[in-house]
Amino acid sequence: MEQLRKLYRQWCGEEPAGMEKLPGAGSNREYYRLEDHQGNTVVGVVGTSRDENHAFVYLTRHFTKRQLPVPQILAVSDDELRYLQTDLGALSLFDAVKGGREAGGRYTVKEQDLLRRTIRELPNIQIRGARELEWENCYPQPEFNEDSVLFDLNYFKYCFLKATELDFHELKLEANFRLFAKDLTSEKYDSFLYRDFQARNVMLAASPDNSGLSPYFIDYQGGRKGPFYYDLASFLWQASAHYSNKLRRELIYEYYGALGQYTEVPSKRHFVERLSSFVLFRTLQVLGAYGFRGYFERKRHFIESIPPAIQNLRELLEQGDFPYPYMMDVLRQLTELPQFARIEQPAVNRADGYRTTDNNPYTAHPKDGPATFSKYDGKGPLVVKVFSFSYRKGIPEDESGNGGGYVFDCRSTHNPGRYEPYKQLTGLDEPVIRFLEDDGEILTFLDSVYKLADAHVQRYIQRGFTSLMFSFGCTGGQHRSVYSAQHLAEHIHDKFGVEVHICHREQNIRQTLA
Repeated sequence: MEQLRKLYRQWCGEEPAGMEKLPGAGSNREYYRLEDHQGNTVVGVVGTSRDENHAFVYLTRHFTKRQLPVPQILAVSDDELRYLQTDLGALSLFDAVKGGREAGGRYTVKEQDLLRRTIRELPNIQIRGARELEWENCYPQPEFNEDSVLFDLNYFKYCFLKATELDFHELKLEANFRLFAKDLTSEKYDSFLYRDFQARNVMLAASPDNSGLSPYFIDYQGGRKGPFYYDLASFLWQASAHYSNKLRRELIYEYYGALGQYTEVPSKRHFVERLSSFVLFRTLQVLGAYGFRGYFERKRHFIESIPPAIQNLRELLEQGDFPYPYMMDVLRQLTELPQFARIEQPAVNRADGYRTTDNNPYTAHPKDGPATFSKYDGKGPLVVKVFSFSYRKGIPEDESGNGGGYVFDCRSTHNPGRYEPYKQLTGLDEPVIRFLEDDGEILTFLDSVYKLADAHVQRYIQRGFTSLMFSFGCTGGQHRSVYSAQHLAEHIHDKFGVEVHICHREQNIRQTLA
C-alpha cells in the first residue's frame, strides 16, 4: 500500500488526503480509492501479475485512443504492479438492476433500459476496439483457439462434473469435447473478445454530455482476439441474472442491430445457431468455475449460483439440437440429478416515451386574419393534477372549475388484486409493479396514454394554461389505477419539468413533484 501512496505522490505531487480499500472482486488485485484535499478521487490498483497488469494498461490506453467508454490510466509504476485510473464511481450495472435480479427476473422498465443501453454498447468495444490492436499484449494468450476451449471444457469436467459423482465414459466425452472445440473455432474473427463481460464489470457513470448515466467497461484484461458471440452469451446467460427468454431475445435483437453499425453481420439464422453453441460452451465454463470456487474453495456465493446455472443448461438442452450425442447425454443426466432443483423464470415487457419541443403552437394562414384566444391564455406556469380512484366511489371532481380533463379506465388490464400475495399492497409497491410490468398489458395501455398526455401537456405549456387533470380508475382504486397515475405523473414531471400533484384518493396518499 505504501508503494501505491508513492505512485500517487509522484502523479499528484502531494500525499492523498484519504485512502479507502474497496471490496475485492474475483481476482487477486486490490483496489483503493484515493482522495485529494479538494475531494477529487482516483482508483489505485495493486496487482500480483505484471503481465496481467500490462494487458489492462495497454488495452485501456488503446481503447482510450479510440474514445471507448473505459477508465483512463493516470500513472503506472515502473514494475507495472501498481497503477492509477480514473474513478468511475461505485454504481455498477449489477447493483443498478439488483431489484429485478432479486425478484427472479422481473426487471422494471428502467432496469431493462439500462440493460439495452449496455448491450448496444458492447459491439463498440468488440469491433472498434479491435482495430489496430496489437494482440501480443493480451494476457494470458493473444487469441481464442482450440487449446483454450479444451482447457475450459476439461476444467468443467474435473472441477464440476466429477464432483457430482455422475458416472460417465471419459474417452467418449473427450472425443465430443474435441469436436465441440473444433466447431467453436472454425470461424475467424477480427474482433475483441472481452471474455468476462458481465454486469459486475459495467460501471454506470455520468456521460460526457451530462445527459445521464452511461455504461463504462472495466476488467477486460483477460480479453483477446476472438468471436463476438462469446461475450453476448456470457452476459445474457449469467446464471444469477434470471433473464427471461423473452428479455434475452429482445436484448439479442438489440445487439444484432448495434453490431451491424460496426461490421458486416451474418444472417440471423447463422447468428442464432452460432450463438447457441457459445451459450453451451459458456455455461459449461461457468459451471467449472462454480465447481472449483464452490465445491473446493467452499465459497457460498458460487455454491448458490450452481442451481440457476444448471437451469440455464437445462433450458438450452430442451431448445437446442447439438451434434455431440454423448456429451448431450451426459449433460442431460447432469440436469436430472436430485440436488439441482428446477427454477422457473417469468417474462418481462417495457414501454418508452419520447421528447419533443415546440415554442410556436400555431401557424396562422394569411386569409384567416388575427386569432381570438381563450381568456385563460398566457396566465402562468402549468400545474398538472393526476388522480387514481375507484369507480365504485365516483370520478374525482375538478376543483379548478375547468370541468375535468382526461379520465382513463384501467379495468381492462390484468388485475393483481385477484391474487392473494397482492391484496394488501398497492400499485406503489414493488411486487405489484413487477406483476404489472411482467404481464405487460398495463404498459401497452400507458403507451397510448403517454402519447395523448404528451401532446396535451406540451400545447398547454405553449399557450400558458395553468391547470390540467388526468384521472385513472379501476375497481378498487388500489393497484392498476395507482400504478398508472404514479407513472404518468412521473413521466410528465421528468419530461416537461412542470409541477405535478398526485392524489391516490382511495389510499389517502398525496404527493407533489415540484
